[in-house]
Amino acid sequence: MIVDQVTKYWAVHALDDGPIVLIDGVLNLRLFFNTGASFSLFAKGGAIIGLVVIGVVVMIFFALREAGHRLDAVALGLVLGGAIGNLLDRMFRGDGFLDGAVVDFINVPFFATFNVADIAINIGVGLLLVGAFLRR
Repeated sequence: MIVDQVTKYWAVHALDDGPIVLIDGVLNLRLFFNTGASFSLFAKGGAIIGLVVIGVVVMIFFALREAGHRLDAVALGLVLGGAIGNLLDRMFRGDGFLDGAVVDFINVPFFATFNVADIAINIGVGLLLVGAFLRR
């Protein structure tokens, strides 16, 4: 969550003049403000998305207390940190209730633009799936 917020702060200040091309046609750093969910779905649905995320954060908090395996605890921690990182944007980057835009800046032109919180969430979900597969 801290790394996410620090990188977003950097992106807002460093990328306001335009993108930085890291690997031409493959990877850029480009500032984007997402008012929706993943892949900009439900644009302008920030308050509803924010409320859902608050519910998810509460559920993950309780699930962490019951995590029986270290891998599950790490995975849930990554999802929780990522969810909180993006929720902070919704809380503090807008004028109304949970209507702030999430700062995205890692741009893969043929895929999506995302941030460190999104990476943590996806790695966490992947680890949860691996853990469930290994226990079977």
